[in-house]
Amino acid sequence: MTRSTAAVAGTRPRVAIAHDYLTQRGGAEKVVLAMARAFPEAPIYTTLYDAAATYPEFGDLDIRVSPLNRVGLLRSNHRVALPFLPHASSMTEIDADVVLTSSSGWAHGFSTTGKKLVYCYSPARWLYQTDVYLGESSGMVKRLLMSALTPALRRWDRRAAHSADRYLAISTAVRERITTTYGIDSTVVPAPFTVDDSAGVEAVPEAAEWLAGSDYYLCVSRLLPYKNVDKVMKAFEGTGRTLVVVGRGPEKDALEAMRLDNVLMLSDLSEGQMSWLYQNTSGLVAASYEDYGLTPLEAGHHGKPSIVLRWGGFLDTISENVTGIFFDEPEPQAISAAIDRCESRSWDSARIVGHVQQFGEDRFAERLADTIDDLLGSESSTRVGALPT
Repeated sequence: MTRSTAAVAGTRPRVAIAHDYLTQRGGAEKVVLAMARAFPEAPIYTTLYDAAATYPEFGDLDIRVSPLNRVGLLRSNHRVALPFLPHASSMTEIDADVVLTSSSGWAHGFSTTGKKLVYCYSPARWLYQTDVYLGESSGMVKRLLMSALTPALRRWDRRAAHSADRYLAISTAVRERITTTYGIDSTVVPAPFTVDDSAGVEAVPEAAEWLAGSDYYLCVSRLLPYKNVDKVMKAFEGTGRTLVVVGRGPEKDALEAMRLDNVLMLSDLSEGQMSWLYQNTSGLVAASYEDYGLTPLEAGHHGKPSIVLRWGGFLDTISENVTGIFFDEPEPQAISAAIDRCESRSWDSARIVGHVQQFGEDRFAERLADTIDDLLGSESSTRVGALPT
């Protein structure tokens, strides 16, 4: 049934969800779970899916993968799949009235029989911000490979972007980047924080024993060069302060090698364990070049302040001196000085919680539904729903 036929017949428009790859635990994957809760019957199309590496909640959903998923090496390291992803994305066909596309590089190239609504985290960093994405420590081979692939990938990426019917941007900074990169206007729809309070609070035994009741700061991040976790760790050197880092990624071994005695590194924690860490921390520290940054909102949900880089999406979500402190450069000295300022202030937990409520999941779901209704047009008199199985 076509979209117009469905509208005339009074049936609910069929909605599907698309995402680049489900092979890690990050903010984008949390947003996809929020989309799935907004459209609970919608299948999720993706290029690669590694159930053990991403959030367990995906195990209960209808995940539909590309043929690349048969190759174990690609599932365990999606960066190795980069030369194959344009073809796999173009060959992914979705029969739906609307495809809600969660993308920072690939899913916006999926084909659909209906409308394509792109929720963009950023135009692909590896194509348009290569130096930031790779970091200072990346090897010559990796840089040469990216240089060789970039022209063709950019052509594919721009064609994919212009196949969309409408773009939503996760932040003001990303909206401007979409305009600069693609010449496409977009609307800012902030991502929701997705703390599951029903999961309860579960102590992290390793952290509880190591901390022994002492105060600590928290850094929650994928371990990638542009996240600057190494700079955060160095900011704690010789300070007497304690830091807990939660995350995994290709920089893990390098960070472990430089880890100080006052830094604990953890990964793959449950929602309850993350709640325990947030509830007991003195504050969150983030030095990443972040297009949005969900972790300060998660900290704020627990009434905790954040110390963050004055850049990108943090400018949309942090209220200075109300929910957090900014520093201007991702350098250890600047981070340490910002922590000093944080400790010199009194923080109102109720005001912090009140600020982050505007970024709740219900509001996010409403804005997606309103946008889809508007995209389909006034001929559809029935509120949007999910693609039936």
